Amino acid sequence: MIYPLVWMIMSSFKETNIIFKTAGQLIPKKWVLDNYINGWKGFGGVSFGRFFSNSLFIAVVATIGTIVSSALVGFGFSRFQFRGKGILFAAMLASMMLPAQVLMIPQYLWYQKLGWVGSYLPLIVPYFFAIQGFFVYLIKNFIAGIPTELDEAAKIDGCSYYQIFMKIILPLLKPALTSACIFSFMWRWDDFLAALLYLSDPLKYPVSYALKMFSDPTAGSDWGAMFAMATLSLIPIFVIFLTMQKYLVEGIAS
Repeated sequence: MIYPLVWMIMSSFKETNIIFKTAGQLIPKKWVLDNYINGWKGFGGVSFGRFFSNSLFIAVVATIGTIVSSALVGFGFSRFQFRGKGILFAAMLASMMLPAQVLMIPQYLWYQKLGWVGSYLPLIVPYFFAIQGFFVYLIKNFIAGIPTELDEAAKIDGCSYYQIFMKIILPLLKPALTSACIFSFMWRWDDFLAALLYLSDPLKYPVSYALKMFSDPTAGSDWGAMFAMATLSLIPIFVIFLTMQKYLVEGIAS
């Protein structure tokens, strides 16, 4: 499982024209940094730093929307009794089982009529409406494990539902929210298909989509630069995982 990743990293330090000629040789005989220099220059005067900042913007804003909306919906499912709750919850679970490919065409037509195609809106706005059932399900189950006696004590003290959520539930949700943040950020950072569908301006490309620009079957592909930038694109994920591993495991276990 690790070998292809190690091969990619090692290949990023080889000269482009010998990468596939020496595919069976893992360690480069001659280490070069030209791939990183050329890859960072980007395309058409747009450096790869621009693509990294685009990915960071999309991932951070979409993650904030996912966490806020999922926490509110999870709280509603866990603590409120209302008509149609079972149907809505079943619909949410069904949405988790529905392949994303089934939704691509109707979603594209919808966003096109809204005038969102070509902007970041389709990649960000929907996540403010708890469209990812996995996180709602995760947070709902976590809240269900919090004793309702805490809610009742807060009600006696005069707290509203909003205050119960903000002052009682939210502070106790830290492990679940941290896990959700990590997963959401990773999924949005890696998202290639949404960028492929909705973005056409190279200035707006995230890293996941910009990497494919190194591959041009008609004129030639700069594999070395692609591997170099792909290696750099993994650094944020590794940093997050290494620094937040404790909270990730704690959240999943809880």
